[in-house]
Amino acid sequence: MLILRRGWRELQLPPSDVGRLFLLGILGVAASNYLYYLAIQRTNVATAIILQYTAPVWVLLYAFARGQHKPTLQRVAAVGLALAGIALVIGVFNSGGFRLDTVGVLAALLAAFSFAFYNVGGHNLLRRYDRWLVLVYTILSASLFWAFVNPPWKIAAGHYSAGTWIFLAGFSLISVLGPFAFYFAGLQHLEPTRAIVVSCLEPVFSILLAALTLGESLRPLQALGIILVLVAIIVVQIPDERSPEDVTLVEPME
Repeated sequence: MLILRRGWRELQLPPSDVGRLFLLGILGVAASNYLYYLAIQRTNVATAIILQYTAPVWVLLYAFARGQHKPTLQRVAAVGLALAGIALVIGVFNSGGFRLDTVGVLAALLAAFSFAFYNVGGHNLLRRYDRWLVLVYTILSASLFWAFVNPPWKIAAGHYSAGTWIFLAGFSLISVLGPFAFYFAGLQHLEPTRAIVVSCLEPVFSILLAALTLGESLRPLQALGIILVLVAIIVVQIPDERSPEDVTLVEPME
């Protein structure tokens, strides 16, 4: 669509920025997904998701270290509330909530770093380029990486049915391409700390959808966790003292 609208020249970027976009796709998008699923495989969902969602902490520390934000009580409290809310939502404090495994824990922490990396790096690139252009390069680089790790002929050797291919195609559009497109659109207009705290709604929506569609019960502690995440999102969006990041306005790029 981008090529049809603006032509091939739209894809021509400085080599340094192409390199940054490929790093964003491989070390950010591809790595965060792979490491998260590896963490689930070696531990469990609760362990993997709570460790991955320490990413707001790393983004906040990065912003403090770079002088982009002052370490205000508001931002620290928002990140803390989001983490506490997720812990309650996924039932970390229930018996058997955490299952520790060295490889799994390390994978989940690396997934958090990858998630933080593509929030910070993606925001910086989205300040200069069209979000669809950034999306094209990051998805392309992630796809090439996985094509190298798991070549197409290995996938073809699985002899999947037509129904499976249709499901995989729909799954890739609905759960991968769509969410990344929307997230990049938000990241273009929100600085990384605010964007990544809002992303903490993901496990909240998972629990709510399971309750609505699968009839799973919603425990009181989970409801409290949802409230904490919502409060965190409201708190982090409240304007605070102006910082270098807040002064720079990012205009929509279409």
